[in-house]
Amino acid sequence: MRLLAISDLHLAAAENRAALERLPAASPDWLILAGDIAEQPAHLAQAFAFLGQRFAKLIWVPGNHELWTVPGEEGALRGGAKYQAMVDVARRLGVVTPEDPFPLWPGPGGPLAIVPLFLLYDYSFRPADVALEQVLGWAWEHRLRSADEVRLSPTPHRSRQDWCAARLAESAARMERELPPGLPTVLVNHFPLRADLLTLRRIPRFSPWCGTTATEDWHRRFNARVCVHGHLHVPGTYWRDGVRFEEVSLGYPRQWQPFDRGPERALRQIWPPPMVAED
Repeated sequence: MRLLAISDLHLAAAENRAALERLPAASPDWLILAGDIAEQPAHLAQAFAFLGQRFAKLIWVPGNHELWTVPGEEGALRGGAKYQAMVDVARRLGVVTPEDPFPLWPGPGGPLAIVPLFLLYDYSFRPADVALEQVLGWAWEHRLRSADEVRLSPTPHRSRQDWCAARLAESAARMERELPPGLPTVLVNHFPLRADLLTLRRIPRFSPWCGTTATEDWHRRFNARVCVHGHLHVPGTYWRDGVRFEEVSLGYPRQWQPFDRGPERALRQIWPPPMVAED
């Protein structure tokens, strides 16, 4: 029995939807889906239904793409309403969300709590000498601008920063309240929890849309054994303070097809710990 993870399936791409069908059944394994699975509820439901037949349990957190208001979609949902609609899809199909009780891992090396998080970002992964009000202009100097600026509404919050602050406060309070002292955890968030995990060599000025410095110590604060994230489309294993951080993205077809690294090869083992060396 293993705890596996993958993210950034981006099922809006037909090539990714076709590749997902190659994924073999792996029950009794559990699967973490660390965001950016699909932008439309129908695609998300299809993914959950398919993967739910292959794994014993699914744990999902939203990425920014799940929160997008899809252009041209009649009656398109925005902000918090879109998030709730995606949570409803997950719950209908028995998938654990950030709004549900933390599941306890019953397999080898347990028990530990798997903590799905929805935290967003607040532009604090920017250089110290770039003011918040200057961050969009700073990124645009390199012709970088996240589609979130148009497609990810913060409604009913005033801004994405406010939504992020609310999620941070709610999530931290809940973990402090519900996690027993000393219980190890696996923290799952779409965005990396630390700025020093960013791997944006080709687009370094995309960093403002990649997380929040408020979570820099959460791996220690909440007794993590492993932290799982996606978003960067650069899979890798990293170590901080003796804690393993796993970036588990698949990515867009142009990113995985040249290496024949489809979903069946992109799956990463989170627990029990695989044989990995600390960097």
